[in-house]
Amino acid sequence: MAEAKLVEKRCWKALKEVMDPEFPVSVVDMGLIYGIEEQDGVVTVTMTYTAVSCACMEWIEGDIRKRLLQEAGVEEVEINVVWDPPWTVERLSPEAREKMKTWGVSAR
Repeated sequence: MAEAKLVEKRCWKALKEVMDPEFPVSVVDMGLIYGIEEQDGVVTVTMTYTAVSCACMEWIEGDIRKRLLQEAGVEEVEINVVWDPPWTVERLSPEAREKMKTWGVSAR
């Protein structure tokens, strides 16, 4: 159990390196990642997108898989996309809000 929590913590940190293709903000700071669980080397990422019609879904999921498979103890990555609760700008981290502000994007 403690090992699973350690792997999950490392996975959260690793996903801070996976950028949203539209804005150079991590998928974590965008608030797209709802949860990460690890069991017997299988990491399940529960996530959403900013819109149902997001053109970058496969790209983002591929980047997530590629990055997480680099972590020790991760043998497989499953991605569970959910739409409830829906993504809103309230999910943006303070860092993401600041970055968007510098680009002139409203994040209210």
